[in-house]
Amino acid sequence: MGKKNRKIVLEDLLITGYAAEGKSLAKHEGKVIFISGAVPGDVADVMLVKNKKDWAEGRVLKIKEQSKERVAPFCKHFGVCGGCKWQMLPYTKQLEYKQQEAEQNLRRIGKIESAEIMPIVGSDETIHYRNKLEFTFSNKRYLLAEEIATENPIQEGALGFHVPRIFDKVIDIDECYLMDDVNNKIRNTIRSFAKENNFSFYDIREHSGWLRNIIVRLCSSGELMVNICLNHDEEADRKKLFDHLLKEAPEITTLLYTINPKWNDSIYDLTPQVYFGKGYVIEKLEEFEFKVSPKSFFQTNTRQAEKLYGITRDFAALTGNEIVYDLYCGTGSIGIFVSKQAKKIIGVEVIEEAIDDAKENAALNNIGHAEFFAGDVIKICNDEFFVLHGRPDVIITDPPRAGMHEKLVNKLLEIAAPKIVYVSCNTATQARDLALLSEKYTVEKIQPVDMFPHTHHIECVVLLKLK
Repeated sequence: MGKKNRKIVLEDLLITGYAAEGKSLAKHEGKVIFISGAVPGDVADVMLVKNKKDWAEGRVLKIKEQSKERVAPFCKHFGVCGGCKWQMLPYTKQLEYKQQEAEQNLRRIGKIESAEIMPIVGSDETIHYRNKLEFTFSNKRYLLAEEIATENPIQEGALGFHVPRIFDKVIDIDECYLMDDVNNKIRNTIRSFAKENNFSFYDIREHSGWLRNIIVRLCSSGELMVNICLNHDEEADRKKLFDHLLKEAPEITTLLYTINPKWNDSIYDLTPQVYFGKGYVIEKLEEFEFKVSPKSFFQTNTRQAEKLYGITRDFAALTGNEIVYDLYCGTGSIGIFVSKQAKKIIGVEVIEEAIDDAKENAALNNIGHAEFFAGDVIKICNDEFFVLHGRPDVIITDPPRAGMHEKLVNKLLEIAAPKIVYVSCNTATQARDLALLSEKYTVEKIQPVDMFPHTHHIECVVLLKLK
């Protein structure tokens, strides 16, 4: 299809189907083409970015004919910003494609043949559904093509999201639909005040500048936490900025700042400082309350998390007599959510700070029959541990996107609990683990859940029973 280094463009390519992870597919001269930026029914010019013998990957250069499935995107940043990539698809179609991907992964990779895969549970809210957002400062604003074409494009500071595949430029976001409009007030207030006062924005290449990141968390309880990350401290400017922000956004219940002199943006080895408020917020799932500190992990779609955990509780079918092991328990949210129906909850998580939060959350909800342990499940869950705490009747596991380590899968096979409820944010790695667990377990129920409308991400809950 041409010389190796020459960019190949396929013109008037008909997009025929959905592949996975937000990509569509087409065929050209017997070769399957996986395409970003198109939907089934589009006719497009596509430039190949990878070109193998049997398949290729490409991105859309131009849509020649729009699919009848397309709808108008609601955000002006669509197509540049890396989030909400499926705005051009009706939500019903998004759910259809997510269901398709879940079924394909579980059937093909997981070798699951007989278990029913139930229809995906959609989100009632498709905008303003997130409870947490992070925005980045940059002294290099991403310029649109039409700006670059002008005689003197303005390269000024920006506050927003990173451009996909471009690490040192940020899209200047003035309106984001992922969270309640208060996120726009906070971000735009900080940006305008910073520019008025000539506060420097971070330069990721030079590791210079003052303002680095903003993390906003809005809870269903109404509490609102803002953490502003700074490259170094400038006390007078910090006070000036923070006092102005609190005046303009009185909705803020807790304002913190984190001094981050490192090259990376991670704050997990740093200590946020409280400027205003109690230093944390309270989130609610059903009647349960959770203390969420600046470094806590918590599901970012509160209302859908209630549905996800409700399904997990239903699959566990607890009677009040069971010992439940909650693996990858994080801050204890799933274990606490199912606790009323359990005899005992044992939570295990490798991150010590999360276990501290889990213990606090259990106390906050007056749950005395839950214990939480920091460490590796493989090392913790031995015969001596079972003598002290009892063997699990039900195991709930909620691993990260990479799925469970094979050693943990083998540990679960060794423990042989009567029931496992596997919660996943990646149906491909979940399917891989289910295939390994099939040595001793059968899959009984499967329930996909959409936690993130307008993205390709899928959550899935699977019930396994010991053969």
